[in-house]
Order: sequence, then C-alpha cells, then structure tokens
Amino acid sequence: MAAEAADTAARVRGAIAALADGQQDAVRLFYLQGLSHREVAAELGISVGAVKARLHQARAALAPRLVQFTALPEVRTVTEQAAQWAEVMVSEIRRTSEEDLLQRKHAMVLSERGGDRRLPIWIGPAEATALALMLESVETPRPFSYKLAAGLVEAAGSRITEVKITRLLESVFYACVVVQGPDGLREVDARPSDAVNLAVASGAPIRLNSELFSAAVVHDDGEKPSAYPVATADIAAEARQRMREAAQRRAQRSGPHPGGSGAQDQDTGAGTPPAS
Repeated sequence: MAAEAADTAARVRGAIAALADGQQDAVRLFYLQGLSHREVAAELGISVGAVKARLHQARAALAPRLVQFTALPEVRTVTEQAAQWAEVMVSEIRRTSEEDLLQRKHAMVLSERGGDRRLPIWIGPAEATALALMLESVETPRPFSYKLAAGLVEAAGSRITEVKITRLLESVFYACVVVQGPDGLREVDARPSDAVNLAVASGAPIRLNSELFSAAVVHDDGEKPSAYPVATADIAAEARQRMREAAQRRAQRSGPHPGGSGAQDQDTGAGTPPAS
C-alpha cells in the first residue's frame, strides 16, 4: 500500500509538473495548499477570474493523464431529511506523513460527546493550522480570521448559536452556521472546516447528522484518516515557530526606532508592520 501510494503521488506530481507554469502555481496553491480563489489571486498577483480560468485549464489538461486514478470507492449520500443530531467536539487533527509538506493531507476528527462514535473529515492545511492553534490554546499576536469573524458577529449584535454538519453529497460534506440576530435565526452555508473553526472560536456547540458517523470518506490513496498519526500539537508548534521567525524577520527589517521600542512592538504584533 505504501509503495502504491508513493508511486501514485509521484505520477500526480509529474502530471502537475507538465502543466504550464501559471497553471502549476494555481494548482499547487489551490489544491495542495488549500488556499481560496481569492488567496491564490493575491499570492500570484492576478484576478480571481484568472485563477479560475487557470484551474479550469489545468483540470482539462490533467484529466487524460490521471484518468487511471479517477475511479473512487463508492461513497454514501447522506441527506438532512429527518436527521437525528449528535453533539460532537474536535478531539484531534490527523496528518499524513509525506516528506514533502505540500503533499500532506489533514483531517479533523469529530468525536461524540458522551459516546464513542467518531467522524474524520479531510480539511485544508490552513484550516487545520487555525484549529490546532485554538485546540492547543496558543496565543497569537493578533486575532486570526476565525476569531475576527466571531468578533464581528458579536459586534453586530448577533451570536453564533451552533454549527451543524448536515449532509454528504458525492464525497463532499456540507455544514451551516446558525446565527441568532436581531431578525431571528439564520442558517449560513459553510464548509465544515470553516464552521467548526468558527464554533471553536466562539464557543458554540457543534452538532452532527448522526448518519454521517458511518460515512467517512477515504482519501485518494485508499486510506482512511484514522490510518495516519495524530498531529494536533505538532501542527500548533510548527505554526508557533513560524510566527516567531516572522516576528524576528520583521524586527530585523524595521531596526531600532527613535524612542527605542519599535522592534519590540513588532514582536508582540502591537506596532504597524514595516513597508516591504
């Protein structure tokens, strides 16, 4: 199994390497690093429309080269009709063990409160890192996006009452964030990774359609997330180290300021970042 997975990964990397440079960059950032269309556009200095066009062209080019890998195991479809809800918590994050960091895949594991049922869901590396930082109670210099979003909801006179993982359609899990606002309850469609991060950031409960416990999705290599090691603490420690290194680089670039405390402000995230 390990040899087959390594061979498959090598063939996929080879197929990506054969793409045009712009398509390669878009594929690596969007599919391998888990960035959004907007984040890829900012990284490459192009428009969101151009990103989508490059990804469309890349998929068309990759399809004939990767056709032997497209036969996926049968996956159940689970709908929200007559759902029975179970309250869950994020118990851990698991991560594959490839040496190439860009090839590693992440899964959050949702565990039933007061029960022994578990559901792993594959998520992107950015979402996994944010979740690991909160689970490990790592202090960050400034609020990251999920803390900011939860704060904005509260500042608007609303609150997140719960998030729900609702259904599974064609290997894709769906979720919603339930918000109590001045005009009553509203459900906002969301990816499970974003919904769960918001729940952890705001302290809201997480509820899962109970049928989903039996609908875990395997990865392209045929393995389930439970086959890979728990990496919550490692992911948080790596992120914390990157933050320290980034703060040191900012401090070195800014140099001493009149009055003497500019570099320290950069380390704590309290000052204004220097122009770069």
